[in-house]
Amino acid sequence: MAWFICVVILLLCSKSEQCTTGNASKLIEHTAAHFFEKMQSGKMYFIYFGKQVNPTIGLFIEQLEKSADVLEDYGISVAKVNCTNEHIAKYCTGEKLMKKVYLFRGGNVLKSFDTDTVFDVNAIVSHVLFTVLFDEVRYVHTIAELQSVERAAKGKADIVLGHVQVLGLPEHRALMETAFVYGVKYQFVLTTGGPVLTNMGVEDISSLTAGLWFLHCKGASQHSDSCPHTALRRALTTLHIYTFLQLMEAPLVSEASVEPSEVNMVHSHLQVPLLFLFSQPHTVALDRVTAQTLAWRLRGQVGLVLIHRESPDVKIPLEYNAAYRLPGEGSEVKYLILNNLEEVIDLFRDESTPEEEDDDDNWATLDVLDDEVAESVYRDRAQSLDMDAVTELTADTFHNAVAESDYTVVLFYVKWDAVSMAFMQSYIEVSESLEDADVSDVELAVLDCGEWTDVCSAQKIRSFPTVRLYRPQEPSQPYQGMLGTESLNRFIMLSRLVSPVLLSSPDEVTSFLEGDMYQRHAAIAPVTVLGLFSSTADAGVPVFKEAAKALRGETMVGLFADRQAEIWAVEYSVTLPAILVSRGPTGQTEAHSLNLSMPDQLVTHIQRALLDTFPELTVENLPLYLEVKKKLLLLFVGEEESGRKGNKRVLDDMRSLLNTGLLNPYLPCWIHLGRTPAGKAVLEAYLGFLPLLPALVVSQLATGGEVFHYPTGRPLMVQPILQWLQRVEDGEEPPAGVIVDEKWMPSMPFYDFLSVMDQEVPGYASQRSAKTKTNRIERAEGEKEKSSSGGGERQARTGAHDPQGSPTTKPPQTSHHHSEL
Repeated sequence: MAWFICVVILLLCSKSEQCTTGNASKLIEHTAAHFFEKMQSGKMYFIYFGKQVNPTIGLFIEQLEKSADVLEDYGISVAKVNCTNEHIAKYCTGEKLMKKVYLFRGGNVLKSFDTDTVFDVNAIVSHVLFTVLFDEVRYVHTIAELQSVERAAKGKADIVLGHVQVLGLPEHRALMETAFVYGVKYQFVLTTGGPVLTNMGVEDISSLTAGLWFLHCKGASQHSDSCPHTALRRALTTLHIYTFLQLMEAPLVSEASVEPSEVNMVHSHLQVPLLFLFSQPHTVALDRVTAQTLAWRLRGQVGLVLIHRESPDVKIPLEYNAAYRLPGEGSEVKYLILNNLEEVIDLFRDESTPEEEDDDDNWATLDVLDDEVAESVYRDRAQSLDMDAVTELTADTFHNAVAESDYTVVLFYVKWDAVSMAFMQSYIEVSESLEDADVSDVELAVLDCGEWTDVCSAQKIRSFPTVRLYRPQEPSQPYQGMLGTESLNRFIMLSRLVSPVLLSSPDEVTSFLEGDMYQRHAAIAPVTVLGLFSSTADAGVPVFKEAAKALRGETMVGLFADRQAEIWAVEYSVTLPAILVSRGPTGQTEAHSLNLSMPDQLVTHIQRALLDTFPELTVENLPLYLEVKKKLLLLFVGEEESGRKGNKRVLDDMRSLLNTGLLNPYLPCWIHLGRTPAGKAVLEAYLGFLPLLPALVVSQLATGGEVFHYPTGRPLMVQPILQWLQRVEDGEEPPAGVIVDEKWMPSMPFYDFLSVMDQEVPGYASQRSAKTKTNRIERAEGEKEKSSSGGGERQARTGAHDPQGSPTTKPPQTSHHHSEL
């Protein structure tokens, strides 16, 4: 016990600056000579090489300095090298702003990290220890991988399985620090989600940000299916993990022949309740079985003691068959009459659940949400945004601002929305880039809809963040692209162009199609659209002009209305009116005849024509191709041993398949996992595992969500693929997976901002206090009724429970989103 307390104090001190002696920083600054000398020592060093320091790098260096004190306890020195004064080949590069930090063992680099990855002391410590323990901490993502680890551990060691949704957060650090101390005793395993959590009995995977399970494999038989496991039912902190591991080492059931008040067990020191069952001499065998069953279900939560009544020291009235004692000095033993095991389970679940959670604790957990957007807001919470680059509008200034500038881009946001605050940084960067490009006719502004609700209501803002572009005397234009710097900058630059561009000669048409007319914009708009009409009097010209206005910001649109347009119509075998879609000097030019009706229908027609026939799917263009509502014939490629030549051959074979004209029911497309890492998660969600690349699948999102996998190892050639597709159509090919039409729920039921706004209403606090008091009175009366009618109602109130004692009822949800891919 003394050793345990010392270990906990050590780790808690590593998280607190108050445990350090003095104010001297442990962060070392190396010269080049000092660096090469240290590399010969064989020790481990975590070193940042830098030159210029901006606010982001400055914040990182502050966190690096804090981590030096912590990592020193693990034998790892933290240092930095000023590359302005010192030059070390390979590490001091020509970049002015350096964003790499390296972990060395001797002269070898174990791993390099981007400063965005190791963004604070928790991320630094967790990533460094994860790298150091790479050969000891197993990473699993599938059930088969976990079962393999279990088979190897059975009869030898127990397993500690940890789940963290995002690496680098405090939960990840707590797990890695525990693995560093206990790695010899237990086999540590890490997962970041997927089917492993389902195997551990987690029903709502989206709501679990972190978790820990103890797999009892040391005493398990090799012939058993899997190791029994116990879940940590508290937050994943260092102290909770260490307490949990001590409880796993404690006896499952203890036996005593003294009064309950005299029992002294490790559970009491670890602040865990004790449950006492009283045994009769003639039922002792059955009582032990009952105690074992209860102990497994309450393991980690309650310590169980079997008291033998035959001892003369035990003077407990015969009408009682159980008792319990809560943790804490002077806690009294309370005697009970329990009729079944479920009453005991519910008793401790109720005792361990506080009646009313503290609001501050609730809001504290919002610091870490279960998605990357909220995590980025959490990571950057200490950074103050430079709002000087944008204009902050109010109800008084909004209308004048949008009327005075040629182009006014307005971001409508609310401060409590994670997406709004994450996008705000990108929005400011766009403003700065426009200023650097000497673009003076565009004004970027922001408006807080939490403050100026009347303006947002008048502008019909329904979601956040929303970006709109305003021109004087014209309706506003919504921005519907990705919430990123590059996409928004592209939208603004294209919106400044005249649309459509009126062309007056064949030479201008050629220059427009080949990109020579707007060379500056060729990179941001590689695909251009040209409308061809026989004359300006054509009835379709006004409709085309309206459609071109609606397409501002998406692509460049030209208009050629002249008798010579017939030349291009004959060349491309179309009738006028028509459009030509040019994919740049090296791409093809496609022609489409137009059936002109309404501008919005023409916009949709042009947008469909802009789509590639065999596109590379990215996060940015995916929504456009999903709107086609076709089955996806999706090819996944990556930088495999065959390299770029192998990928080019596979892609060329797929393009040959397009030429057969037999793929009309499908949308052929491909994803490069190197350029679009999210494709890896898509492929794994489709099949439940990661196959060898290239991998070809059919995804029937619109007709049941079935996924079919082209057999691995079979050549990707035209005839075998067509035969396989025919078997899929005939129902002869079994699906490899099914995409469940699941809803995206909020990460926490109390993430309800309407309730937050209600709390600001005068008198809310007193109303809430009165309501709480009423609820407590009703709860007390309900408990009295239950005590007189037995424990059956308690089971109905708490819901059914699985064998591990976890509630199977789900919390109420407040919003619904649909994921198509």
